[in-house]
Amino acid sequence: MVEESILNTVERLFEESPQRNFAESVDLAINLKNLDMSQPKYRVDEEIYLPNGLGKDLKIAVFAKGEVGLQAKEAGCDYVFTEEDINDLADDKSRARAIANECDFFIAEVQYMPLIGKTLGAILGPRGKMPVPLTPDKNVADMIKSSKNSIRIRSKDKLTFHVAVGRRDMDAERIAENIESIVNRVESVLDKGKQNLKSIYVTTTMGKSLRVV
Repeated sequence: MVEESILNTVERLFEESPQRNFAESVDLAINLKNLDMSQPKYRVDEEIYLPNGLGKDLKIAVFAKGEVGLQAKEAGCDYVFTEEDINDLADDKSRARAIANECDFFIAEVQYMPLIGKTLGAILGPRGKMPVPLTPDKNVADMIKSSKNSIRIRSKDKLTFHVAVGRRDMDAERIAENIESIVNRVESVLDKGKQNLKSIYVTTTMGKSLRVV
């Protein structure tokens, strides 16, 4: 059961925000405190599974070959890149940047990780999109399914950062459940947990913002 205070805040936000003729994004503004963000160890960089997704399709690319590549296509990934494709992308930086911007998550068989780091790391790394390694004990279809319902949060060197939690046309309770998952994860990775959390606000694209935490 989602925390009642979070649900009440989302319901109030929806009540006080007029309906638009498009599905607005619902976002969180997360504000931290008492952390020296110039030190990388205090920065937040997490992939978080959302129980209800974002209410939109996320794009997934997989670096794989053979049977794993076929399984990835069957599981609904948007792109499958072989070793040859990786080298082609390395030679076509404009296309590589376009793919990096278009796709939300990347997955790669472990044998490709060194090559990807060498050839595409400068493009994927700064965007926080280096591939998640597909180790032999993992199923590519399961990873794709999980990624389609996940988000990546990155504070970089800032005490304030933003993250999407859904869309205005989603049910308030589903949004609240997503928010709760994010809050719990952020608290768990902060140096002093809740003590490093100054505040969290929820807002719609063109609406007001209300404090959640």
